[in-house]
Formats: sequence, structure tokens, C-alpha cells
Amino acid sequence: MALTTQSSERAPYRGRRSRLRRINAGNTALYTVAGLAALLWLVPLAWAVNTSLKPEGETTIVPATWFISEPTLDAYESVLGRGDILRWTLNSLVSTGIVTVITLVLTALAAYGFSRCLFPGRGWLFAFIIGGILIPPQTLIVPQFILMTQLGLVDTYWGIALPQVVAPVFIFILKRFFDGIPRDYVEAARMDGAGHLRILWNVMLPMSRPIMAAIGIFVFIGAWNNFLWPFIVTTDPEMMTLPVGLGTVLGQYGIQYAQVMASAVLGALPLLIVFLLFQRHIVTGVAGAGIKG
Repeated sequence: MALTTQSSERAPYRGRRSRLRRINAGNTALYTVAGLAALLWLVPLAWAVNTSLKPEGETTIVPATWFISEPTLDAYESVLGRGDILRWTLNSLVSTGIVTVITLVLTALAAYGFSRCLFPGRGWLFAFIIGGILIPPQTLIVPQFILMTQLGLVDTYWGIALPQVVAPVFIFILKRFFDGIPRDYVEAARMDGAGHLRILWNVMLPMSRPIMAAIGIFVFIGAWNNFLWPFIVTTDPEMMTLPVGLGTVLGQYGIQYAQVMASAVLGALPLLIVFLLFQRHIVTGVAGAGIKG
């Protein structure tokens, strides 16, 4: 009888250990797949760095190899010496900063309005704005350029930045996040006499810092990498952004693969630094958006 009792008491522990083994096995498989995916993602970056350190003659050897006979920084020296890279970097920082700030302000205001304010036609207007996701940005280049020309904003920071501040997808994401915030906080602020702007500033935004940080970083990365619109709206070399300036300089000297890869590395370096500094905010913001949504 005692043996039966002991075996029945041990059964739940054996079942629990079995479940823990299955969970650990599943986590191990998940981490393995994630590690392989990370390695695959790093291969192009490693190849770009490897090619940028090769002498130009070795970049066209067939079959291509990872081996570098004599690593050199000649490609970086050529790219840095052919253009005003510091000026282009400043232009990218200023225009990207304008895009990021204005996009965050407009996105927060629009998302709060659609989430917490009742007005006629709210659903239709929200559907109209979200429909902008379906419009390819390339189809708007001609009217945007005509508008910038009429406003006298060609070759200016505002001309580069303003057409990039429209971000309906982020309005959608932030609205869903605001919808998930309990209404008790908003009602308590209203009882204290707070208006909509004060509720947004003192209640909604402090609770939305992770998702706002993630949106800001995504907007910054997208604006920094944008080549087509800054290329069209800037004709003065002094106003070129970093991707446009590097691409224009390289285009004047034909295709030289080591220099192309060196320019790609230089252009991606600020984004890599931003990602390493704010990766926790990106992960937290994306996870928070998924939970609130």
C-alpha cells in the first residue's frame, strides 16, 4: 500500500520533468534555427566588408574567394577622397532628423485622434489613410517634385524631408497600441480637467515609449537609406545625402567593386551603430505592439 502511494506521488514529478525536457528541446531547436538565420543574415555583410578590403584586381577573380592576399584600405581612401563625405553625412543627419521628428509628431496625433476621439466619418477617414499603404511611393515622385519646385524647396532640407513624413502604416500600428491602453487612465485624466493634448502628452505617450522608440528608429533607418527621392530633389552636390553622394561619385568612375562595397559599408555604419545602441527598444516596441494589438 505504501509503495503504491509513493509511486502515485512521484508520477506528477516524472510528468513535469518530461514536459520540461520537451520545452528545453523545443527551445534548443528554436535557438538553433535563429542562430542559423542570423549567420545567413551576416553572410552578405561579411562579404561586403571582405570585398571592400581586397585590391581592386582581386574582386573580379572567378571563382570568387574569401581569401585576401594583401588586405588594403585603398577602396575606403578612394571613396573618402573623391567627395565631401562629411557634408553629405551632415545632410543625411539633418534631413533624417527632420523626417523622424515630424513623422513621430504627426503619427502620435493621428493615432490618438482615431483611437480616442469620436467624430463623424472617423471610420471612412481612417480607411482612406490606411489605403495609402497600397500606393507605391514611386507613383508620387512626379507630383511631389512639381510641388517642391513650386514651393521653392528643391535643394533644401525641407524639400528632402517633407515628402517622406507620410507614414500610414505607423499610424495604424500606433492606433492599435493606443486602443490597448485601458480607458480608465484616460477617464481619470479627464476628471482632473485634462484636455486631449494633455492626455496624449502625460498619459498615452509615457505608456507608449517602447513603441514610439521603435517607430522612430524604423523611420530613421528608412529615411537614411532613401536614395531615389533625395537623388531627384537635389542637384547641388553640397545638398546631397550620403547615399546619393556616394552613389554619384562611384558612378563617375565606372563599376569598381571594392569601392562599391566600401561605400555600402560606410553608408550602413551609422545605421549599425543606431541599431546596436537601441536594439532593446526595437525588440520591446515590436513585442509591445504585438501584445497590445
